[in-house]
Amino acid sequence: MNTDWTGKVRAAMTIDYGNKRPVISMRDITKEFSGVWALSGITFDVYAGEVHCLVGENGAGKSTLMKVLSGAYTPTDGAIQVDDKVYEKLDPNLSKELGINIVYQENDLVPSMDVVENIYVGSEKTKGFGLIDRKAMADETKKQMDELGISLPLGTRIENLSVSDQQFVKILKALSVQPRVLIMDEPTSMFNVEDAAKVLELTKRITEKGIGIIYISHFLNEVVQIADRITVIRDGAVVRTYTNENRDTPITTITQDMVGRPVDMFYDKERHPVGEVMLEVKDLQLTKDSPKISFSVRRGEIVGFSGMVGSGRTEMVRALVGADSCHAKQVLVNGREVQIKSPADSIRAGFAFITEDRQKLGLILHASVVENATILGLREKIRGFFVNVKKFPPLIEPLVKKLRIKTPSVWTEAVYLSGGNQQKVVLAKWLYAEQDIYIFDEPTRGIDVNAKAEFYKQMSELTKQGKCIIMISSDMPELISMSDRVLVVRDGAIDCELTGEQINEQEIIKQALGVKKNGR
Repeated sequence: MNTDWTGKVRAAMTIDYGNKRPVISMRDITKEFSGVWALSGITFDVYAGEVHCLVGENGAGKSTLMKVLSGAYTPTDGAIQVDDKVYEKLDPNLSKELGINIVYQENDLVPSMDVVENIYVGSEKTKGFGLIDRKAMADETKKQMDELGISLPLGTRIENLSVSDQQFVKILKALSVQPRVLIMDEPTSMFNVEDAAKVLELTKRITEKGIGIIYISHFLNEVVQIADRITVIRDGAVVRTYTNENRDTPITTITQDMVGRPVDMFYDKERHPVGEVMLEVKDLQLTKDSPKISFSVRRGEIVGFSGMVGSGRTEMVRALVGADSCHAKQVLVNGREVQIKSPADSIRAGFAFITEDRQKLGLILHASVVENATILGLREKIRGFFVNVKKFPPLIEPLVKKLRIKTPSVWTEAVYLSGGNQQKVVLAKWLYAEQDIYIFDEPTRGIDVNAKAEFYKQMSELTKQGKCIIMISSDMPELISMSDRVLVVRDGAIDCELTGEQINEQEIIKQALGVKKNGR
């Protein structure tokens, strides 16, 4: 039994670090990109059956280090030891042969394939004449799910699964090749509290199979629950490694190690009077049989949307901005009705939609930071048929500085930025476009506490300018600290509105689950 960092006892394999050898050991790893040192002599290892958590700010080097381990990047210097053999570099095939597999934060599943097909794509089981043995793959998947306590409809296409179920498919896919070390990159970033707890339990069960786990997360509350060790990196170097002997170390100390200075875990939003109704939505129906949804947002106000995964929060706003079709809706902006049948209509009406999936829906990954940031607002700022690209950087450099976007150059392609900095580029794009109504869908998913505070500051600035904000969030501290009102969504409808002292974690969860006053 191990004692976790909060003093609670969790069931896990006891790691005897004195008598065991790490499965993987990375020694003095460095990585240079065009004169910028992303990694500066990092030493990191993982043992069989342990959870070694890796934490740090966005851009600290976590993803770069894992890409070196998974063979996606070649280190500039250093070595990787697996058992008794030392390698100067790995490639993706060799990494998998050595038993290293990764569950990426971003979705790498094929939407049109079902659960079993996604798990075995590229490594299908076959029978006579080379025919694919669908039954063998389904049986093996079912056995794996039973062992791990997962329940999924095997014949369902990925595009028809919830985000949380898709994450479980990614984990099953990574485990199907029987890895010795599993890298889990922000595995709970898109989950609500209930589903995140399932992932932590699943992680524990995986280690009981003797698999070592490298667990990357910005949710420090879950990190301290699940970790056998925690390594903090900052600016490409290891700051400190905590063991169970440091279990009384407060989260604020770990956070300070991450950013190099004290950071408040909760952002205290500056409160100010709200103005007249800016956005009014009447009788929004996703389908003919769906409930009618009506709400309003006032100038200078942040309205939080809460609810369990699958409650319909994102579907509502996608229908609102024309990203998805709907049966009916009436939208009024500043008292004037606007027709929104497509995202282009919503942009013209003054909407900004900061999507949850920044890579797929928010960015052009192989375009530069400056191109992504100016793609919407450039036409309004620069007139004429011919455009001098040298004029672009001064237009967005103030935003890059204001949002503290870490990038070697404004001409660096977005794909090479960390997840948190990609999210900031998405925000920069909409700030540059100078819209009036901002919709943030999970605005700080997968970014560190320091970047969160910067996001919250910009949101507060928008409300002070008289803009209004709809914020969909599964992050309770975020909802509580940033929302003027919280609308709880359940079963595709707005179930209730919470204000003032009603905006607390217990009340939000109770309403989201549909718990009545008698507790049922």
